[in-house]
Amino acid sequence: MIVSLLVLVLCQLLGEWLVRSLGIPLPGALIGLVLLTVALVVLGRVPQALGKVSGGLLRNMMLLLAPAVVGLIDNMARVREEWLPFLVACVAGALITLAVTGIVLQRLLRTAAPHAGEQA
Repeated sequence: MIVSLLVLVLCQLLGEWLVRSLGIPLPGALIGLVLLTVALVVLGRVPQALGKVSGGLLRNMMLLLAPAVVGLIDNMARVREEWLPFLVACVAGALITLAVTGIVLQRLLRTAAPHAGEQA
């Protein structure tokens, strides 16, 4: 479990380092997530311990998002001043997420459909 947590933290730290070193205009955590995804795709599977740790983190996602919500509330004056770009970003982000999720689901279902008869 400790090793799996260490892998997740190291991916995030590597992402932060790349962002700062290369001047990438993206959050370091996002770059770390991409690095982790690439590593898992190359590996071809998710190790059981890493799946267990990440599942636990996902089940407690609201606790992980609490600092971001507090930061938003702390900067409410700025949100009031710039509400339109904030609203557009939130709505656009939600729509993009919905579209990408739908596309991925369709492709997964299309890929799984030919193999559905093999399990019978």
